Amino acid sequence: MLEIVSLLLCLLPEISHTTLRQLSRIALAMLAMTGRVTMLGISRWTGRGGSYRTVRRFFNSVIPWGLVFWLLFRTQLFDPKDVYMMAGDECVVTKSGRCTHGLDRFFSSLYGKTVPGLAFFTLSLISTKKRCSYPIRVEQVVKSESEKAATQARKKAAKRKSTKTKRQPGRPKGSKNKDKTQVTLTQELTRIQGMIKALLSLMGSFLPLTYLMLDGHFGNNNALQVTRQCGLHLISKLRADSELYFRYEGPIALRGPRRKYGDRFKPEEIPTRYLKQVRIVKHVSTKLRCYTKRSRNLSTWSSSSRPICRPNAGRMCSCSQVTSPWLMTNSSTITA
Repeated sequence: MLEIVSLLLCLLPEISHTTLRQLSRIALAMLAMTGRVTMLGISRWTGRGGSYRTVRRFFNSVIPWGLVFWLLFRTQLFDPKDVYMMAGDECVVTKSGRCTHGLDRFFSSLYGKTVPGLAFFTLSLISTKKRCSYPIRVEQVVKSESEKAATQARKKAAKRKSTKTKRQPGRPKGSKNKDKTQVTLTQELTRIQGMIKALLSLMGSFLPLTYLMLDGHFGNNNALQVTRQCGLHLISKLRADSELYFRYEGPIALRGPRRKYGDRFKPEEIPTRYLKQVRIVKHVSTKLRCYTKRSRNLSTWSSSSRPICRPNAGRMCSCSQVTSPWLMTNSSTITA
C-alpha cells in the first residue's frame, strides 16, 4: 500500500489529497481482484476506507487523466536512453443495455464481426528497449448521427457498386492528376488527429517522436496524410491486394516514354541480394532485408531498388498511399 502511495505522490499538483487516497485504494483492489472490474467488485476488495459510496465519489470526480498518465510516465517510467514510438489502437468491450453513454455497434477483431458495446481509442508510447506499452491518452469513441448516416450510405453504395459491370482496366480517358495530399477527413480521422496533436502538445520538446504505428485499418492515403500533418511518419499495414513493383533498371529505349515499372514485388520471393542479417532466437528465424530509397532531399541519388506502387483498376494502392515504413521515411537507407 505504501509503495503505491509513494508512486502516486507525483500526481499531487493535478489531483487533491482525497482523490489520491481514493486512487491508491482502488489501484490496490484492481491489482488483487479477479474477473470483470465493476464498482461493486472494487468496493469488495478495497477493505477499510473504500466503500461503494467512496468508489462512486471517485468516479464522479473530474480528473485530467491525460495529464495524470503523462506525469506518471515522465516521473516513474521514462528512460532518457530509450527510443519511443507512438501507437494507436481501438479497444472494444461488449456491453448490453440501452442507457450506457456511447453504446453502439463496433467491430471486434476477437469476434470477427460487429458487436454491441463500448469502444475506446488509446494512444500509447512504445518502449523499443523494454518492449512495453504505456497508455498516455484514452478517449471513448462516441459516434455522432452524421457518422452513423455516413456508414449506412457507404454500405448502400457498396451494394450498388457490386451490381454494376466492371470498367475496363487502365486509366479512364479524360481523367486528370489529383493532389493526393489534399484529402477530406472522416470524423474518425479528425478525432484521432485531435488526440495526436493534443498529446504532442502535452509532451512538447521533452520527448520528440518520429513514428506513429496504426493497424491495417489505417493503411490508406487519408491516414497517411493525417500523420504527415502532425509531423510524424506512419507505420502501418498494406492491403492484401496492393501491388508493388521495383523500379526499372534495364536499358532505356531511344524513343517513347521511359519505362518506370520493373518486376513485380512478391513478399514471399524477395531476392537474396537484399538480405542483410538472419537472427535465430528460440527456434524463431528473423530475416532482415534492407532497401534503399531515392530521396529528393538529398543532393545525390541512392540506388533505386525499392518497390513502388503501380495503380491498377479496382485497386486503392498508389505511391502516395504506401504505408510501409521503408517506403515513407526520408532516410536514404531503411531496414524492413
